Amino acid sequence: MTKIKQETLLALKRKRGEKNLSVIELSRQTGVNRWTLNKLLTGKSETIRPTTIEKINDWLISDLAK
Repeated sequence: MTKIKQETLLALKRKRGEKNLSVIELSRQTGVNRWTLNKLLTGKSETIRPTTIEKINDWLISDLAK
């Protein structure tokens, strides 16, 4: 398990807000379990698997490639 960086978490929250996404829709777009996302977004957990961080990072930079 790896601790997610606060900058990454802030970027995730910011982009979710900009796109006005529910946790379920965010889960669908990122490929990350909705319960995992909910724990991250509410601050109940900061440690996640490296593959989950990779999925979040991929989603965060997806708009940059467009």
